[in-house]
Amino acid sequence: MGKEETTNIVKHSTAPVKYFEDQFDDEEVKYVFRRHPIVMRKGLIFGSVGLLVGPLYTLILTFTSTDNPPTMTFFYLSFVFSIMLSALLFFPAWMGWYFSVFIVTNQRFIQITQHGFFHRNVSDLNLTLIQSINYDIAGIEQTLLGYGTITMQTYVGDLVMQHIHHPAKTQRKIIDILRGVGITPSTNPINVRAHPHES
Repeated sequence: MGKEETTNIVKHSTAPVKYFEDQFDDEEVKYVFRRHPIVMRKGLIFGSVGLLVGPLYTLILTFTSTDNPPTMTFFYLSFVFSIMLSALLFFPAWMGWYFSVFIVTNQRFIQITQHGFFHRNVSDLNLTLIQSINYDIAGIEQTLLGYGTITMQTYVGDLVMQHIHHPAKTQRKIIDILRGVGITPSTNPINVRAHPHES
């Protein structure tokens, strides 16, 4: 193997790994987190209703067409159709949850929000603009399911992140990253309330 080929291999192996499209060459991803899966509840409800369409239709035909009731083959086909319909109804909610992420790098805080199939919003904030970070757990539901709201106060306004999984752990992780790059934000008192949160 020639010297030029060896050099190319070394350059290729030491090239920074990019975890998202807009990542800078000298930027390192420190932490990635998502909202709590509770944000998919509407899609889960629609998907559950879609799953019942085939069996309910078969049941209705059984009582309305007593002379020619649906066969087992018809029932299986209708159930397969219900599964496909359920997945189709649930997929947009899952897609919005999975592709909506918060990314903390050694330079920026990035929020990527996916709306449907063709709409994606990306906003980023320099870490030096962050002043303080606090979280809020409101009500029995958020306490039992382990999610809450994180508010990041910055020089350009407040960034409110709702339905965050394990907000206390996430807040601590972000603060540790900021301190690791020489930034020490203040932390507001933790607000844990027993009544529903009003945003």
